[in-house]
Amino acid sequence: MKKRILLLVTAAMLTGAGTPPAPISVPTPAPADDPFIWLEDWTGPRAMQWVEAENKATVATLQGDPRYAVYFKEALAIASAKDRIAMPMLLHGRVYNVWRDADHPQGIWRYTSEADYATDAPRWTTVLDLDALSKADGKKWVWKGATILDPDERLALINLSDGGEDAVTLREFDLTSGQFVAGGFDIPTSKQNTAWLDKDTLLLARDWGEGSMTVSGYPFVVKTLKRGQPLSHAQEIYRGAASDQVGTFPILMSDGAGNRAAFLYRGVTFFGNETYLVTDGGVKKLPLPAKSQLQGMVQGQVLIQTSQEWTSGGVTVPTGSLAAVPLAALQSGATLKPDILFAPNARQSIDGVTATKDRVILAINDNVRGRVMVLTPGKDRWTTTPVALPDNATISIATSTHKSDKAYLSVAGFLAPTTLWAIDAANPAPLQVKAMPARFDAAGLVVDQFEATSTDGTKIPYFIVHRKDMPLDGTTPAIMTAYGGFEVPMTPSYGAITGKLWLERGNSVVLANIRGGGEFGPDWHEAGLKTKRQIIYDDFAAVAQDIFARKLSSPAKFGIYGGSNGGLLMGVAFNQHPELWNAVTIQVPLLDMMRYEQIAAGASWVDEYGSVSVPEEKAFLEKISPYANIRRGRKYPVPYIWTTTKDDRVGPQHARKFAARLKDYGLPYYFYEDTAGGHSGDADIAQGARLQAMQMVYFSRQLKGADR
Repeated sequence: MKKRILLLVTAAMLTGAGTPPAPISVPTPAPADDPFIWLEDWTGPRAMQWVEAENKATVATLQGDPRYAVYFKEALAIASAKDRIAMPMLLHGRVYNVWRDADHPQGIWRYTSEADYATDAPRWTTVLDLDALSKADGKKWVWKGATILDPDERLALINLSDGGEDAVTLREFDLTSGQFVAGGFDIPTSKQNTAWLDKDTLLLARDWGEGSMTVSGYPFVVKTLKRGQPLSHAQEIYRGAASDQVGTFPILMSDGAGNRAAFLYRGVTFFGNETYLVTDGGVKKLPLPAKSQLQGMVQGQVLIQTSQEWTSGGVTVPTGSLAAVPLAALQSGATLKPDILFAPNARQSIDGVTATKDRVILAINDNVRGRVMVLTPGKDRWTTTPVALPDNATISIATSTHKSDKAYLSVAGFLAPTTLWAIDAANPAPLQVKAMPARFDAAGLVVDQFEATSTDGTKIPYFIVHRKDMPLDGTTPAIMTAYGGFEVPMTPSYGAITGKLWLERGNSVVLANIRGGGEFGPDWHEAGLKTKRQIIYDDFAAVAQDIFARKLSSPAKFGIYGGSNGGLLMGVAFNQHPELWNAVTIQVPLLDMMRYEQIAAGASWVDEYGSVSVPEEKAFLEKISPYANIRRGRKYPVPYIWTTTKDDRVGPQHARKFAARLKDYGLPYYFYEDTAGGHSGDADIAQGARLQAMQMVYFSRQLKGADR
C-alpha cells in the first residue's frame, strides 16, 4: 500500500537502460546568475534545438562505434526474449501479465489460468494490446498499472501514460468482456490517483484546476466522482494544502474476511504524512505516526510499517517494524494497542509486505540478503514461520491475492537467473515453477562481499562480481553503482544485459550499499539526510578506495553509474573525486540543487535534500550542487549524461544545464536526451536496449580503449 511518490532509480537505469507543474515561489538564484536557465524551458524550441544538436554529436560517436551494433543486438535479444518469466498478477481468478517482446514493443495485457500458468507453454488470451491502442489513438501509450474494483475484480481503471511520463489517463475496462466500458469512466490526463469507493463511485485526486496542486505538482484535493458525472460535478471530501511537499491520495484496502475501508494519505512532507479514514460521516484523522505506511489488511487487522518509534496503548513499536492494529479500533476511535509482528535488528530491514486471505508474507533484507517469513494471526498472538528459499539472493513478492493464501515470490542473485516460486502461505513449502534461462556465460565468475571504512569509521558493505582468476594488479575494468537515498535498498539482482555486455567480456561490476538507502532500515537512511548528506558521498568514495587498495581495479580502469538520486550521487562524485574514476554515467539526474525545488516534482524532496529557503541547508546545497561546483581548468573524466524529454518527475533540465556548463568551460562530455520514456526510460524495449548499448560503448571506450 505504499503511496509515496518515490524518486526511484529503475533496474533499466542501473543496467544501462504531461504538463509541467507551474513554477513555485521558492528563493532561488536570479536568472542573471544562471546563463543556462533557458534550458529549463521543458519543450521550448530553443532548448529542443540545443538537444537535437547535442544528440547528433553523441549518437555519431557512441552509435558510430563498431561495438554499438553488437551491444544493441545483444541487449535487444535479451529484452525481447520470449523465454523470459512472465511475471504474474493474481486477479479475477486468473494469472494476468503485462508482456513486451519484438512483436509487442509497447506491450500486451493478457491472462491464462493458474493451472496453465504452471506449464512450460501457457496459453495466453490478450485483453489489451497497447501497440494497437496507440496506433488507434495516435499516442505512444505506456502501461502504468490498473486499479481493480474489489471484491468482484471485474472492472479496472487502466492507467495509460503517453510516452512514459508520470501523468496518466484513466479508462474503465471490463475484464470479463475484454473491452473498455462504453460510457464508463474516462478521466483525462493528469498526475492523479484513484480508488474505487464502490461500483459507481471513485475517490479521485487530480488536477481540478488552478489552486488544486501542491508545490511539487501533485494533487491535494480528493473528490468523489459518480458514474456519468462530469469532473465539474465531483464532490470534494478532503483538501490538503498547496504547501504540502507531496500530495493527498486515496487508498482502498480489503481483506479475505470481507472487511473493506477507504483511507487518505496526505504527504505533508516526503517522509511525514497524515492518514485519514473515509467514513459515511466524513473524513477522520487517525492517530498513526507521521513516518508510517499502511501495508494491507488481514482478518480485520490493519498492517502498519513504521520508520520511527511509536508508542501507543502502552506498547512501543521500534523504528523499522511491522505492526498491526484492529480496523475496528481505527473506526471507533479506541486507543490503539499495536501488535508487533516484526522488529528488525541493526542489520535488517523490511523489503516487502503483502496480505493473503488469512496471513501476511514478509520479505526482509538481512545483511543485504533476502529472507521471507509468514506471519499468522491467532486468538492471542501472531506466529512466525520462516520460509526456506535459496540463500545469498534477493527475494521479492511478485504477487498475492486476498482471495486465497496463494502467492508468488521471485528469487535472483548476481549470477543466478531469476526464478519464480509458488507458495501457499497456509503451508509455506515453496515450489519453483519458473526459471529464466541464463543470459550470459557466468563460468569462472564469483561474487564477493567486502566492507570499506568510511570517514567516520562506519563499515560500508559492497558486492563485487568478477572473474575468479582476475589478476590482483588493478588492471581489470570495473563499473560501480549505488543509490544512497530515500531509504531505497540496493540488493543483488540478475543484470542480464550488464552480464552479457560487460561481465562476459572479462570486466567487473560493483554494488555499494552506502548510507541514505534502506539496506539497514530507517537509521541507515537518516544518517545522510539534508545537511548530513556528505557522509553518503564519503561512503561511495571509501568503497572505491577500498577496491583500489585490494587491487581489484584502479582509477584508470574504474567507472561509476547511477540514476535519479543516484545521478546526483554521480554528479557529486564527478566534482569531489575526479581522480577516482575514468568514466561517469549520470542518468536522469538532479544536478542543480539550488533550483531543484522549481523543476518538475523537485519540491516534494525537500525532506530528503533540504531547501534553499533555510540558510543552513542552502549553504550545504551550494557546497555539493554538481552544477554549481564545476570548475574551469580542472581535470575531470569525460562524463556521459543521459536523460529523457518525457521525464516529468526530475525533468531533463538538470542534465541539459550541466552539459551546457561543461561545454562553456571547454570540458569534454557526452550528452543524450531520448525523446520518450519518462523518468525510467521505458517507453518500449528498443529504447531500453539503445540506452544500455550506448552506455556500455561509453564505458568500453573510457576504460578499455577505442576498439577493445
